[in-house]
Amino acid sequence: MSSQSPQPRRTGERRRKVGALDIRNVIGLLIATYGVILVLMGLFGDPETEKTGGVNANLWAGLGMLAAGLAFLAWALLRPLVVPETTEADVPDGTP
Repeated sequence: MSSQSPQPRRTGERRRKVGALDIRNVIGLLIATYGVILVLMGLFGDPETEKTGGVNANLWAGLGMLAAGLAFLAWALLRPLVVPETTEADVPDGTP
């Protein structure tokens, strides 16, 4: 643990993260899921390497998609979006 004390927050300041509603999580999970399916098909499915010149296209495409999906998830984890807290002073009169 570090010996530094946490940054003092102003009174009433609250930081909320977007979490599961972040589009990077949705895209990352979707691409990673398709990547896992393609990797499994590349490993256990019928390799149709005649069509691709001897390359297992499902395996390589799946590995690429899996890496991209994990990159999106890491990005969302390492740099979360913070929802700014609005107060009544921030909202003009007559609008919700």
